[in-house]
Amino acid sequence: MKATALRILAALGCGIPFNFLSANGLPPLDWEELAETNPWQYTELHREVPVVQPGSAGSPPSDAIALFDGTDLSRWEQTPFGEGVAVPRTEVYLRRYLNGGDWGPATWTVENGEIVAGQRQGAIASKRAFGDMQLHLEWLVPELEGKGGQEYGNSGIFLMGLYEVQVLNSFENPTYANGQAASIYKQHAPLVNASLPPGQWQSFDLIFTAPRFSEKGTLVSPALLTVLHNGVLVQHNAVLQGPTSFIGEPYYLPHPPKLPIVLQDHNNPVRYRNIWVREL
Repeated sequence: MKATALRILAALGCGIPFNFLSANGLPPLDWEELAETNPWQYTELHREVPVVQPGSAGSPPSDAIALFDGTDLSRWEQTPFGEGVAVPRTEVYLRRYLNGGDWGPATWTVENGEIVAGQRQGAIASKRAFGDMQLHLEWLVPELEGKGGQEYGNSGIFLMGLYEVQVLNSFENPTYANGQAASIYKQHAPLVNASLPPGQWQSFDLIFTAPRFSEKGTLVSPALLTVLHNGVLVQHNAVLQGPTSFIGEPYYLPHPPKLPIVLQDHNNPVRYRNIWVREL
């Protein structure tokens, strides 16, 4: 390779370091000569990047959609299914959702700016539908006597009403790995257990890519999910095999590109707060 070409490639950021040029006896770059063509501008992207004000002290970023701000459940409603959706109930859910209808207001309790789950009232769903998203929420399992395994703080977040991230007390509370807190239920165990003790608030930050289907309904690309539990990466771009299934293997059914977020009532006392979404 000619010396001039090497110098230009180095200036363009093509992976040829300057010390390689000098070590091989090549003359240093002539910046005066390069300034006539400014080759470094080739890799510069000139456009305005949207400005977002980060949240602080529990407040969401400026471009987020607040689903619960501590006041009421006006952005949520009842669902036509009990504890969330699982194969083969997926078809029933999708059919009823697509047919529309008034499912009624969410009847969960709000206390001290917190949503109270686990009162045998069924799941609630966001009135707004989402596809690709960043979802943040905080949850708390109270200290309970005589509870263990899946009966200690069981709830869940169903992305698109179909894909569950498990909520559970997993602090010194053994259960099956793909059913503990921050698991993608029955599909992916978390990489590590980042759980805090009961009685402490915990956070989930979920980065979700919705599945894509062809016009004929065949799967083009599966859903992907990254999860941070209390700021710790516990799911890294995990590939989902289909909607959550409690019994049997999951499989995909075609569905709209956007569906509601569902919070599960598993008859266990769990609290939620500070729920917001950024559409991606």
